[in-house]
Amino acid sequence: MPRLPRRQLFVLGLGLTVLAPPLAAQQDTVRVRGAIEKKDGAAYIVKTRDGETVRVELTDQPLFVAMVKAGMNDIKPGMFVGATAMPGPGDSLQAVEVHIFPEAMRGTGEGHRPWDLKPQSTMTNASVDTMVTGNDGHTLTMKYKDGEKKLLVTPATVVVTYAPGDAAEVGPGTKIFISAAQKQADGSLKTPRITYGKDGLTPPM
Repeated sequence: MPRLPRRQLFVLGLGLTVLAPPLAAQQDTVRVRGAIEKKDGAAYIVKTRDGETVRVELTDQPLFVAMVKAGMNDIKPGMFVGATAMPGPGDSLQAVEVHIFPEAMRGTGEGHRPWDLKPQSTMTNASVDTMVTGNDGHTLTMKYKDGEKKLLVTPATVVVTYAPGDAAEVGPGTKIFISAAQKQADGSLKTPRITYGKDGLTPPM
């Protein structure tokens, strides 16, 4: 089988990350949010946000995806973005984070669904229709196939974008997010891809 170009692998792997189905539908599958404590051979020892220590092994030819800090100035009408949000006033949503998709990822995971970052959190992947600047931040109107959502983006909202990653950048202290790690018989986890925060960033997913 021919080896795919690195950029194509990155886009494919990112698609698998954001399309991860609800965990309830995946037997022996978990999401991992935490920080790497050390490397153990080809595996990583990770301290999760819940305080658990887990061993994470990688499949052959693993993919590393970097999350890079961005800002509101990087978001333009027409862009396809994803947002994790909490309930806001009325029927609005207050964005915890906004991640800007590469253009090649347009339409990936489009829609609005529950998410497990926090209780009552949601994930919305949609196109930015309008942006309005107000006293408390920016209001994004995001449209997807079956509807639209309004999200308030405040100074506390983390805005990021994606870039091809490098295993050399992942080591002790690196904050990571794994969308769907498979539990192994010995209690360890295995994953084909790791999303990590570049330059000390915590992946806000």
